[in-house]
Formats: sequence, C-alpha cells, structure tokens
Amino acid sequence: MSKIPVVVNGALGKMGREAVKAVTEADDLDLIASIDMDDDLAETLSSNKGCVVVDFTHPSCAYKNCETILDAGAHGVIGTTGLTEDQFQVLDKMCADKKRGFVIAANFAITAVLMMRFAAEAAKHMDRAEIIELHHPAKADSPSGTAVKTAEMMALSREAAGLPDFEGPESEKELIDGARGGSHRGIRLHSVRMPGQLANQEVLLGAPGQTLSIRQDTIDRSCFMPGVVLACRRVRELDGLVVGLDRLLFG
Repeated sequence: MSKIPVVVNGALGKMGREAVKAVTEADDLDLIASIDMDDDLAETLSSNKGCVVVDFTHPSCAYKNCETILDAGAHGVIGTTGLTEDQFQVLDKMCADKKRGFVIAANFAITAVLMMRFAAEAAKHMDRAEIIELHHPAKADSPSGTAVKTAEMMALSREAAGLPDFEGPESEKELIDGARGGSHRGIRLHSVRMPGQLANQEVLLGAPGQTLSIRQDTIDRSCFMPGVVLACRRVRELDGLVVGLDRLLFG
C-alpha cells in the first residue's frame, strides 16, 4: 500500500514541529516536504500534485494558504485559526468546484472535540452559558477558534431544538469596558493570555439551583497529533470541505 504524501507548512513553529514528528512516525504517511515562512508554498506544491498539506501557520496568511493549496490541486488539513465566515463560504465553494477533500479544524485534540460536543448537548437543557478560554501569551487571536466554534455549536444545538439564543445577563454598570467579555448569540466569551498556560477551555452553564462545568486542558501539544494524523488519512476520501474534527469522529 502506497503512503500518503504530506507537506507540513509552518514546520518551524511549535505545532509544526509536532506535526513533522507525527507524520514521520506514522507508517502510512510520507513527509515529502517541511516548509516555513521563507519558503514558497505554491512552488513546493507544483512538484507535489495531490499531496496533503498540514498547515499550522498564522491567521494573517491562513486564507491565502488555503487558496494556494486548492489551486495546486492538493488537499488541506488546516489547524490555523482566524478564518471568517465569508472565507469559509468561499473555500466551501472552491472545494466543491475542484472536487477536493479539505479539513479545517479549530482544535485537533480529541478531548477538545468531546468537550465541544458535550457543551452543545448541555446547551439544550440550561438557561445561560459562558466560556472561559486560557492560552499562552503568543496566541494570535482572541477569542480562540475553539471558543468561537464551541459557542456556535451550542447556539445551533439550541436552534435545532427550537430554543432561542441564550440571554444575558448584562451588568447594570460595567466599571471597566469589556469586563463581561465578548458575546456570541448570548454566550459570553472570556480570553485569558497567561504564561504557564498552553490551551485550556471551560464551559460554564447554569440553571436555577445548579451549574455545570465542562473543562478541557491541554497538557502537551502532542495531544493534537492523533487528530492531525486521522485527518491526513481521511481527507483525500472526503467530498468537499469539512469543518471540525467532530465530523470525522462522529460522522
């Protein structure tokens, strides 16, 4: 059985280094190139048609990289966050037009995927919800892609159940602007950037007389790699764009 050819883009970053290691150690994957910001992605892909590109770069270039990967006839496994809803829609159409499997996930950790799924289920049964995400100081975007994805999944779960968005509460007087965090469909999101943190998230849900806390902690970046390897193995079989690792795990 032939191995799946893989290019890692952002290979000198912390996540990129882990991806290089994981691809190298997987028996059915073949690391054919590892590149970073000083390299030309399009040129690399011109001689590696049909490969899988694992991208852990920066939000400022994530969308452009996705376009480059698709234009080159390759498949993407994208862990870089920061894409907008409009960009997702354009990429969805590009994948359909080019008949290319493509995976974009805010988080490749299995525990994070389970946390988001459990939060979406719990959202149908509780009155209010807030999300606290904690990351290292070098995290480029706030709130994290995982927090935004979690809030969206919770909102869609309520919508499917015929329930309205969560509401408030709003402070009567906010002494410091932003003290209540950002808001997405009635869910407050709070971003913490702190030395000693890697990637952690807690979803708090409340109803009269009870609260529920669903928390996921990332101890080491190696936890993302089983999800990355799974996506590399599956992406060439997919029909179009898949957003979220949960789609691969649960269908």
